[in-house]
Amino acid sequence: MASCQACELAQQRNRVVPGEGAEDADLLFIGEAPGFNEDQQGRPFVGAAGAFLDDLLSSIGLSRSEVYIANVIKCRPPGNRDPLPGEIEACRPWLNQQIEIIRPKVIVTLGRFSLARYFTNETIGKVHGKPRKIGDIVCFPMYHPAAALHQGSLRKVIEEDMLRLPELLKNLEPRACTPDDGGQQLALL
Repeated sequence: MASCQACELAQQRNRVVPGEGAEDADLLFIGEAPGFNEDQQGRPFVGAAGAFLDDLLSSIGLSRSEVYIANVIKCRPPGNRDPLPGEIEACRPWLNQQIEIIRPKVIVTLGRFSLARYFTNETIGKVHGKPRKIGDIVCFPMYHPAAALHQGSLRKVIEEDMLRLPELLKNLEPRACTPDDGGQQLALL
């Protein structure tokens, strides 16, 4: 991933931001794109939105090391603009591979770009906090943590949606593991 040149973002990035966390996580959080701090550190959600995400995880008894956090695209768009369709498509294989390796029980979409991957023609305001099974994975849409920083009234909504995750996980069947997994590692760098 560090040598990827599939789109123009590769020319401007400081660091690729592949994602981080447990490679066998039950929860995979997918944000939109790295911001300034993420581009500097090569880690997802390290700014103010990341601090709020850490608080949200703590509210359900989890830490970053127990979940996996990634983004739809792996390089920062200039000026933190929205990801372009071609950039999303260029990074799709990377995210697909992450999902395939991690095999989460639940994918939590954070924001509209990760929402669009699973909930086409839906709006976050209508579907947030409502899980939906898509293929073998349960998808759980949420507002992006940054939304609470820009619109304080969403903070409580986001906190309430996060509190639904433990019960959702508890009611899902255990992940099917095949004996020939071979201990596949998340070696995307």
